[in-house]
Amino acid sequence: MAKPNPDPSSRPVAENRRARFNYEILDTMEAGIQLQGTEVKSLREGRSNIADAYAGESGGELWLYNAYIPEYQQASRFNHETKRPRKLLLHRREMNKLIGAVAQEGLTIVPLRMYFNGRGLAKVQLGLARGKKVHDKRETAKKRDWQRDKARLLRERG
Repeated sequence: MAKPNPDPSSRPVAENRRARFNYEILDTMEAGIQLQGTEVKSLREGRSNIADAYAGESGGELWLYNAYIPEYQQASRFNHETKRPRKLLLHRREMNKLIGAVAQEGLTIVPLRMYFNGRGLAKVQLGLARGKKVHDKRETAKKRDWQRDKARLLRERG
């Protein structure tokens, strides 16, 4: 049995930091992910990337597309494909909510981070998102710069 992790949010395996800049996150949800054995071992090494990943519906199921999990070096010929579609594990009601929002409101399902929970299971935090326009991105950049300048001024004054 896997050792329980005391604080699962302390160190994500992969994080999509660009998603919060490109999208306005309306709702977040935790989903399990169906992985092969070598994928789990590779994730534990922490070299995965979900920056270009997205979730979509296929055959009434939600799938994670374009997530990069590198091959596990110690595995023999039974290694996994690096960018294969991976099934997301959600309750039917949660899945219907996400699929309905994508179909009706034109929203996108974006993976925000991938991590191991306290029981050692791989999880993906999904965000129901609406794409930002260029002027919204500029406004976000202005706010971030102002916060940085404000923190610098307060530090200088003591």
